[in-house]
Amino acid sequence: MAYIDDSKGMPALAGEARVEDYLALLKPRVMSLVVFTALVGMLVAPGGINPVIGLIAIVCIAIGGGASGALNMWYDADIDAIMSRTQNRPIPAGRITSGEALSFGLILSGFSVALLGLATNWVAGGLLAFTIFFYAVIYTIWLKRSTPQNIVIGGAAGAFPTMIGWAAVTGTITWESLALFLIVFLWTPPHFWALALYKQGDYAAAGIPMMPNVAGEASTKRQIFVYSVILAVSAFLPVYLGTGGWIYGAVAVITGASFVYLAVRLLRAPTNVDMRKAARRLFTYSLSYLFVLFLGLLTDSFIARLGGFWS
Repeated sequence: MAYIDDSKGMPALAGEARVEDYLALLKPRVMSLVVFTALVGMLVAPGGINPVIGLIAIVCIAIGGGASGALNMWYDADIDAIMSRTQNRPIPAGRITSGEALSFGLILSGFSVALLGLATNWVAGGLLAFTIFFYAVIYTIWLKRSTPQNIVIGGAAGAFPTMIGWAAVTGTITWESLALFLIVFLWTPPHFWALALYKQGDYAAAGIPMMPNVAGEASTKRQIFVYSVILAVSAFLPVYLGTGGWIYGAVAVITGASFVYLAVRLLRAPTNVDMRKAARRLFTYSLSYLFVLFLGLLTDSFIARLGGFWS
């Protein structure tokens, strides 16, 4: 029987999955963003939610996001085995079978949707179900391998959690929740295309039509710049709609200007080496952009609620 080295350097029998292998199927890094944006939507939504119910809702959203990741890894096992950054994932490494991953993803999907719907409301439950379907079917099975717009359209899957968190509290979809959705949606293309610029060899080897491999580096850099500008402008929608105040507005100015500045640096990179460095800088910055921006929104919301409590 073949042996596979695990992350601690100890041998692991192929097909003998450990707890951490199943956790890896849930894409914990992606899950952390899902949880954070859903929590923001929940905390800034008008009204309130019982803390226990709120905790259950966040757990359900996290599990649903993880289920999407498991289904994604099930379908993408063939290309994960080719790309250097994904070769050690549980399925291509042989620690979990495709069938186990599929069953795991489907069971978690059904459980998370049902529990969220019963604990909060079926608007939130329905949105979670649609999000899982969108990521697993629309993005992973259809768009990812067929069009360079895969990230643009597929980015909706990562943007829905803000709306799910909002709906868990209010039972509705509003312009305010759509504005939060739009921010995450517009953030996705420059974030992933920056990664694709310095990882395009991996995507080319796997046959994934990412924008740099299809339209070229120059076109990709221009599109990153355009999306960065639109993102920076759209970040002010919560101020216009009354969800964010002056603190959020100030944070939106600083973070948006920084995002556009890094996009300009990438656009003007004179050499291929400079381009890769600039793309990596933009990608690294984009990882913290949403956290800092939404933290400003949470601060404004907290101060507003505190003022209402003392008035």
